Amino acid sequence: MNTVTTIRILCVDDHPAFREGIATVVANESDLELVGTAATGKEALEEFRALRPDITLMDLRLPDMSGISAIASVRAEFPEARAIVVTTFEGDYEIQRALTAGACGYLLKSAPLDELVGVIRKVHGGRKHLPAELAENLAVHVGGEALTDREIDVLRRIAEGDRNRDIGEQLKIAEETVKVHVKHIMEKLGAKDRTQAVTIGIRRGVINL
Repeated sequence: MNTVTTIRILCVDDHPAFREGIATVVANESDLELVGTAATGKEALEEFRALRPDITLMDLRLPDMSGISAIASVRAEFPEARAIVVTTFEGDYEIQRALTAGACGYLLKSAPLDELVGVIRKVHGGRKHLPAELAENLAVHVGGEALTDREIDVLRRIAEGDRNRDIGEQLKIAEETVKVHVKHIMEKLGAKDRTQAVTIGIRRGVINL
């Protein structure tokens, strides 16, 4: 007699409706079991320690930390952990950061639910998953120079409408240094001005408002 291996799943998302949707989908699959849910990154780590799920479904936006930080925290303790990012965000920066943190899959919440089920089985089988349209988006920017952490800080403050002088005071750097950072940001993002730099930064997932 064949024994079906049950794939144990932890769902991390701060939206109850999404967690309920996952529970409904999983309940209809004989080889899947939802063993736990979490609404924050801290809860995710606690639940992972207690349950040791096979697959963790992780949202990118959590109340206390990013899903990417949560994946990194889990994998720091459990290197074999397999996580699939399930999110509404498709910027290449976020995809790259998620994969670097150790995510095995990346899927948009707009994807059909049967696709999610297939991805769970695929990742559990040891493979990785990145939808073709997201892989293409990522490939477009491969080789491009990434913004430094300081440049991302500056871009966030530009998005908030701060002037160079204000940014310098907040980051405790000279106004001239801020100008250099702004120049590099626009060069790296291919932006003509500060407004376009912010628009591109949001689209690509460099910053979030």
